Amino acid sequence: MPGTLDGIRVVDLTTVILGPWAAQTLGDMGADVIKIETPQGDVTRNMGPKKNPGMAAVFLSTNRNKRSVVLDLRTREGKDALLKIVDTADVFMHNMRPKIAEKLELSYERFTANNPSLIYCAAYGFRADGPRANDPAYDDIIQAASGIASLQTVVSDQPRFVPTIVADKTTSYNFLSSILSALFCRERTGNGQSVEVPMFESLVDNVMIEHLYGAAFEPPIADMGYARLLNTGRRPYATKDGFLAVLPYSDENWRRMFEIAGQQELKDDPRFSSNAARVDNAQEVYDWLGEVIATRTTTEWKTALNEAAIPVTEVNSLEDLLSDEQLLASGFWKIEDHPSEGKIRMTDPPIRFSNNPSSLRRMQPKLGEHSREVLIEAGYTSDHVQKLFDTGVTLE
Repeated sequence: MPGTLDGIRVVDLTTVILGPWAAQTLGDMGADVIKIETPQGDVTRNMGPKKNPGMAAVFLSTNRNKRSVVLDLRTREGKDALLKIVDTADVFMHNMRPKIAEKLELSYERFTANNPSLIYCAAYGFRADGPRANDPAYDDIIQAASGIASLQTVVSDQPRFVPTIVADKTTSYNFLSSILSALFCRERTGNGQSVEVPMFESLVDNVMIEHLYGAAFEPPIADMGYARLLNTGRRPYATKDGFLAVLPYSDENWRRMFEIAGQQELKDDPRFSSNAARVDNAQEVYDWLGEVIATRTTTEWKTALNEAAIPVTEVNSLEDLLSDEQLLASGFWKIEDHPSEGKIRMTDPPIRFSNNPSSLRRMQPKLGEHSREVLIEAGYTSDHVQKLFDTGVTLE
């Protein structure tokens, strides 16, 4: 059954996580994704444990449903080949800094001269019209610049990075949604366009949803930072035999929580009687929760809170997720046979479409596995492709 993006061709000149993950999702949705790599390959090909060179764990996690083409873009022949491939595409995506993209002749104008309906999408570290436009940017850099590392001082004695690549992955979602939005606009207008997706501005936008707070007004009417989230008491709570995340949220949740704890009188306590009051008295709320959760076992609390429809869950480790009953029941984990890597574990695309489901059509490619077939599709003769192989412009 065709996916929602069946018939769309994407040329993916991105590396590491941000771009490849977005491109993989486009592939999951049915797009024909052509991954353009240097002769050395994407750096993630050797990132993490691996059975064979160039097929490491991180690469496997972000590059299914793609075809790999090697092009040496330092050569004129490589640049010309990329141009011919993009002439056949609906979307071109890259994550090079503006100066590097300019040096490699990857401008919007160059690619749209023959393909005016192209969606040209570039992910940068910082907006291209700012003073940091050409600064190198990776997840750690953007976590620090956007305020995320500083927010960790709530639970640490110094700024720290969140132990997941939150900047890359948040921006990847913006990359994906912007491409889908531009494709939808093209369906209505017939026009392609250039799209810029900056990491720094994306993450600041993300952080400021709740933390702009008092500075949402000019002049500010209160401090920045959502107090409830900046409270050290916001954490999983220790039970008699483990840890639980517990979040009574609505007034009804709290009324039931006080009843379960045997302290019904607190429902009329002005500190806890409304959401606004609980935010203003967050420290006392968290202190109370910590004390009361410690009085029972994990199972006792889960049973009581689930019956009362109060949000609760155990704290999973990474290993716990492999046997999580929800993930197993929903078919989230997929074990597939890879032609060179044997059995590998992958996540199922989390979004489901009723009529055009996302699917696995291609396993993760070896470096240059599809160079020959894609170049021939782009209009090269077999003899010309062989010459490109002989001169090192491409590999297979």
